[in-house]
Amino acid sequence: MELNFKEIITATMILFAVIDIIGSIPIIIDLRQKVGHIQSEKASIVAMLIMILFLFLGTEILKLIGIDVYSFAVAGALVILFLALEMVLGIELFKDDAPETASVVPLAFPLIAGAGTMTTILSLKAEFHTENIIVAIILNMVFVYLVLKFSVKIEKFLGKGGLNVVRKIFGVILLAIAIKLFASNIQGLFN
Repeated sequence: MELNFKEIITATMILFAVIDIIGSIPIIIDLRQKVGHIQSEKASIVAMLIMILFLFLGTEILKLIGIDVYSFAVAGALVILFLALEMVLGIELFKDDAPETASVVPLAFPLIAGAGTMTTILSLKAEFHTENIIVAIILNMVFVYLVLKFSVKIEKFLGKGGLNVVRKIFGVILLAIAIKLFASNIQGLFN
């Protein structure tokens, strides 16, 4: 076991940026308003398990179903793009059959442990020791849990106007992440 503080910090920061739970606060609040309740513990644990499972089996799973990492990343970029468009334009593209609670879908997957996160985990695996990535995933999930748990307080603190501003700003950031993810993987599809 080779725990390395520098690797843990770097992997944690990279995952934090990709998961972007702060940027997802407007989506989380939106979901809570639609379904009435968010299962913070379940969403965090499921997302963590998905990420750790993908760390060990990701490449094999994709190979098994005949999907390369680039296709997976481009598909994830498109989902993020549509979420971002919803936020920026104030429209509803994902018409769900009103889920009773928001935990596994769409919170744990694809919002927290989405294609961007999965692709990042595969990239980190090439650079860092597995145990350091696992610690980074756990640290991020603790933070995600806290944000989910206190989304009501965060909402009250920001107010309706503040939330709208945050939603638009993070919508544009999410749009940029989607375009970057798309652009950096689209060439790989044709090679």
